[in-house]
Amino acid sequence: MQNTKPRPTPALKPDRRRSTLVAIEALCQREPKFAEAWRVVEFLPDRRRPADLASLARIIVEQQVSVASAAAIWARVEMAVTPFTAEQILKRSDAQLQRCGLSRPKMLYLRHLARAVKQGELDFALLPKLEDHAAITMLTAVKGIGRWTAEIFLLFALDRPDIWPAHDLALQEATRRLFGLKSRPDVKQMDALAEPWRPYRGVASRLLWRYYAVTQNRLTTDAAPV
Repeated sequence: MQNTKPRPTPALKPDRRRSTLVAIEALCQREPKFAEAWRVVEFLPDRRRPADLASLARIIVEQQVSVASAAAIWARVEMAVTPFTAEQILKRSDAQLQRCGLSRPKMLYLRHLARAVKQGELDFALLPKLEDHAAITMLTAVKGIGRWTAEIFLLFALDRPDIWPAHDLALQEATRRLFGLKSRPDVKQMDALAEPWRPYRGVASRLLWRYYAVTQNRLTTDAAPV
């Protein structure tokens, strides 16, 4: 195979850069399409987050809204809830939280999250010690946290290498584009396709998301009027 050896990734810190490059090289050897994707994306940005309450709350806030809207809403939430603790979330009135731009469901989800933390049902000190399945089970026991939210937290906050968020629509679309599929694969098809990529499915997902962003930008640019 030619040109499959990953190039340096300056956006990542040294330790993670090394592990990411090892994973990418292994993925390129197992699946030539990943070598094609790597040539397109050139690097993977480091999107790690602290494994804490604020990071999980932010993932909830970011769901189903644009990047710009999510950033604006989260900035207001951080200003309104200082310091960002479970106790402080619960002290804020519905009106205060809604003024941040939170929808009523998301406001309720943050309250459920805060109560789970305060009552010890969700333990951020314990989560890193749990296996992937057990960590996902603890997270999804909180009302408002679905499998996607839990997987994103494990991937970007707990830095788990083999997380594969097969329900993610952007990930599905990136897979369709890269592999030349006629239609977007469903969760069952995504899981079957990714099985040979263990234990690097987390890096595969990051590579596919980056591939989606780059190719989507090109599609948008190409479609724009001159």
